Amino acid sequence: MTMFVENWKSLVIKPCDSIKRAMQVIDQGNVQIALVLAENDVLLGTITDGDIRRGILKSVQLDAPVSEIMETNSLVGYSDQISETHRSIMEANLIRQLPIVDSNSRVVQLVVDSSLQASVTLQRENWVVLMAGGLGTRLSPLTDDTPKPLLKVGDKPVLETIIENFVAQGFSRFFISVNYKSDQIKKYFGNGARWGVKISYLEEKTPLGTAGSLSLIDELPTHPIIVMNGDIVTKVNFQNLIDYHSEQNSKATMCVRDYDFQVPFGVVQTKHTRIVSIEEKPKQRFLINAGIYVLESDIFKTISFGDYQDMPHVFDFLIKTGQDTTVFPICEYWLDIGKLEDYERANSEFSINFKSLSQND
Repeated sequence: MTMFVENWKSLVIKPCDSIKRAMQVIDQGNVQIALVLAENDVLLGTITDGDIRRGILKSVQLDAPVSEIMETNSLVGYSDQISETHRSIMEANLIRQLPIVDSNSRVVQLVVDSSLQASVTLQRENWVVLMAGGLGTRLSPLTDDTPKPLLKVGDKPVLETIIENFVAQGFSRFFISVNYKSDQIKKYFGNGARWGVKISYLEEKTPLGTAGSLSLIDELPTHPIIVMNGDIVTKVNFQNLIDYHSEQNSKATMCVRDYDFQVPFGVVQTKHTRIVSIEEKPKQRFLINAGIYVLESDIFKTISFGDYQDMPHVFDFLIKTGQDTTVFPICEYWLDIGKLEDYERANSEFSINFKSLSQND
């Protein structure tokens, strides 16, 4: 089913607007697209979440204009066509949004797959596995008596914020991997009834790593699963992550973050004994593992998770056996609270980034 977007004009941005502004428009619009228009409403291009992620991988900065990443060859429908024609265009091209223009290429409407309007409350069949068994030694003495996932960020344990984020996005089946002070975690979260979800526990007798505990799941998933470290504070849209993973036809997707490192000296390039160039204090850019993953369900049939194993080992295996793996660049808020200074930072930023969650109690 397709439908017209009543407030489509709220999705309009200018070609000079920043990519960060496009992200805000897409998030608020709930139909996963922004329309880039000229002053006379002529369609210049479109921006989707995928366009933004691909731009980040090409080192485009979030303050760059959307003109650097927008899709300029977007499919359109015409105002003199009937709705069945619009629907046929979308189905034939596997798209979920279709701008409608007049004979002068001015946008007059936006047609979307009707499921997008309900995407915020869409119930997901995907399981979520949260790794909460670590010792948290870098946060000692805070973790001497309390497991790291139960340390409060803002007004509640970090693991509770993680679960509430997933619940708000339609996920309802959780597995929590536990080891260190597991009784405290199990007592706090119970079977998940307080949040209207089902929680099961993967009890590690000895630490099994960020992937090894997957062997403790006693049933095979039928949909891709999300695996996430239990000490991450983030505003990632997990529905977008799942959709992105599916679009890539990938066996596994790893969320990554930009990490810039500036060399504090001039770097000299040489050829034999001759100086070729000198670059003063260059900045190097890396993509780092963000501790959030999506795995296809059939991976459980081909990989043995029985021994200690970290998630990068799983990706190494998939790469070496010729299977496709993908990165999902995170441009939303993300913070690993593994170190004391990051834990303190998360607390100071919580009320700004998680207003809705802190007001729910």
